[in-house]
Amino acid sequence: MNIQKSFSDAASEERGSLYLVATPIGNLEDMTFRAIRTLKEVQLIAAEDTRQTRKLLTHFDIGTRIVSYHEHNKRASGPELIRLLLEGQSIALVSDAGLPAISDPGADLVKDAIENNIAVIPVPGANAALSALIISGLPTERFLFAGFPPREKKSITKWLLEMQGQRGTLLFYESPHRIIKTLAVLQECLGDRQIACVRELTKRHEEAVRGNVTECMEWFAEHPPLGEFCIVVEGADGIGASDQPHNEIWWSELDLAAHVAHYEEQHDRKEAIKRVALDRGLPKRDVYNEVNR
Repeated sequence: MNIQKSFSDAASEERGSLYLVATPIGNLEDMTFRAIRTLKEVQLIAAEDTRQTRKLLTHFDIGTRIVSYHEHNKRASGPELIRLLLEGQSIALVSDAGLPAISDPGADLVKDAIENNIAVIPVPGANAALSALIISGLPTERFLFAGFPPREKKSITKWLLEMQGQRGTLLFYESPHRIIKTLAVLQECLGDRQIACVRELTKRHEEAVRGNVTECMEWFAEHPPLGEFCIVVEGADGIGASDQPHNEIWWSELDLAAHVAHYEEQHDRKEAIKRVALDRGLPKRDVYNEVNR
């Protein structure tokens, strides 16, 4: 068991502290007074992108030394940062935007720090996912943040189907060049749910496109998507079974042949068999053998 006291008592004289400092997600005024003070007082800043962070430090006249810590060098730089913390240096961890350790390698550094009994202290601030959620108009009392979707069609289909019964609102990030394809798979897997596609939060061109999936796809067909997106999706609590094309409820009364026939209305037989196997958790070969006897 690892119990960490409040930050005023946590760090021993021999160890430094690891500060997780939120940075702006667009508007520089997102920066808090505490974040600025912390970045000035620590001995070192570990940044996901040093070029991006230097711009921020220059703006706020912060002269603290900065080093690189990101997905591709974390195995080498992580142990070195832990060594410095154990020697008594305090370090601030920042990401390109928003809270560090959310969908970035900072989570690994936090884990290592805790294992070494180093105090980990949050310095809260802006967060894109929660900001998108509160302006989406969708329920906020329960939600699931799922990060970035997989890129391959097969992988994202599996990823979405695993969340089809999630009762709370779903949150995930997507890039502008992939959002249209992602929405198409979303509609196919979860149905025509209510969503909000929120982009450029706190920036000049901040925008929220709200409606069902079909309406949002139609909007982007006429207005090419620009900027990084957070997609907020209605949870299973808010929709009926008839709106969930892959939900077990709709196919539970069908035999395998009828289930395959349903998908063959829109796909070839091979794809239909694959989807039935995915729905039912069966090997594709078993479904194939059963419907081709």
